[in-house]
Amino acid sequence: MLPTASSKPYILLVEDDPAIREFLRTSLSTAGYRLEEVSTGNAALAAAERKPPDLVILDLGLPDIDGQIVLKKLREWLTSPLIILSARNQEAQKVTALDQ
Repeated sequence: MLPTASSKPYILLVEDDPAIREFLRTSLSTAGYRLEEVSTGNAALAAAERKPPDLVILDLGLPDIDGQIVLKKLREWLTSPLIILSARNQEAQKVTALDQ
């Protein structure tokens, strides 16, 4: 029996760079995932609250709120796994993100 559209994992993609977002959209959609895309931290928090995702892919460099703050707020209540995207070269910030 094939999975229905509603049984496929739902991913919240939080990325402000259109090229990266398009690449991930294409890759994840082709793999059969359901996807919601947002480009700001505030939109990510609202989307996750509206419909808790099975997985969050979160860019740390967002235009409105630092991704670390978004991560911390999501971790207060969301139990789903998070994948962090970062072009940052500061090792301390990456370690902090992993600790949350």
